[in-house]
Amino acid sequence: MNYERFLNSRIAAVPPSGIRRFFDIAAGMKDTISLGVGEPDFKTPYSIRNVAIDSLVDGETQYTANRGITELRNEISLYLQGRYGLSYDPETDILVTIGASEAIDVALRALVEPGDEVLVPEPSYVSYSPGVIFAGGNPVGVVTREEDEFRLKAEYLEKSVTSRTKVLILPYPNNPTGGIMEQRDLKEVAEFVRKHDLMVISDEIYSELVYDGKKHFSFAAVEGMAERTLTINGFSKSFAMTGWRVGYACGPAEIISVMNKIHQYSIMCAPRQGQIAAAAALRSGRENGYEEICRMRDSYDRRRRYMVNAFREMGLACFEPYGAFYAFPSIRTTGLSSEEFCSRLLREKNVAAVPGTAFGPSGEGNIRCCYATSIEKITVAMERISEFIQTC
Repeated sequence: MNYERFLNSRIAAVPPSGIRRFFDIAAGMKDTISLGVGEPDFKTPYSIRNVAIDSLVDGETQYTANRGITELRNEISLYLQGRYGLSYDPETDILVTIGASEAIDVALRALVEPGDEVLVPEPSYVSYSPGVIFAGGNPVGVVTREEDEFRLKAEYLEKSVTSRTKVLILPYPNNPTGGIMEQRDLKEVAEFVRKHDLMVISDEIYSELVYDGKKHFSFAAVEGMAERTLTINGFSKSFAMTGWRVGYACGPAEIISVMNKIHQYSIMCAPRQGQIAAAAALRSGRENGYEEICRMRDSYDRRRRYMVNAFREMGLACFEPYGAFYAFPSIRTTGLSSEEFCSRLLREKNVAAVPGTAFGPSGEGNIRCCYATSIEKITVAMERISEFIQTC
């Protein structure tokens, strides 16, 4: 039977995730070291798991309010105020979602109408452009360059904006490059946003993972930007809670209300146990100075420095990432495309990395390697990659 006439042609034409494709291949191979999927190798602290276990024993298995449990929304409000100077009313300005991914999806669906254009920095996370398409809009890539430390520059934004532009996605700290935006950079972008009357979806899922004395600044904290910004965050990366699937969106009550409408019809609510665990994570973090986050960040920092130095020692230029947990080395000297490099590396050396093109055309010539895995595996992977490039 021919199903093409039944399918949404725009959605059917979107290619599968380039990240998951290499991960799925690697999962079926023996002795493979995966530097592909961005998932912490830490377990959620037992004290947090235990709170969720206790809630199950106590029979807390019902739906929650669509916006999320009150305790969690209160904790999110306190966390964002204390860490980044943001002010959100737990009753009206915060929506708890199934991971930051759902938050991005409902934000796009709430803001974008057919024909609207959304500015998407490149390279950046694989879901943004497909999400724009799913919402009926048109993604417009905005190139970021290594010589600018992959910062988003107003001059390149100006080249991409049109009368149809409605939304800017601001993905910092950045996946895959590890680039960050400092306060002066955000002010420059804020002027552009104000000039062209845009809304901003600021994906700050890696906000706690910033290194070398740098500091994360939230875009909504820039003067005049709170009313134009949806701040997206969650618990997967900084709190090692990927499988719990809890994220959130914060912003103007009028927009959050529309997002909640989409959320309540399509999802109902995030899992209760995940919400309970997330509230416990924020509460305990606030009480102990976020020591678990500091411990994980210090470990990632050691791996970061080791991986970047290893790439440089084997002759591959590698931008120093100051955020997230990815390295984005250039493989141009090998003469291989990103796709060829990763395919051969997996087949010949059993190391899985992600082609830079998975994150947009401007990612060609680079690969993404995640250092959120053990230093022992990273060490072996670097040895194998070094051996591989000698054969190129």
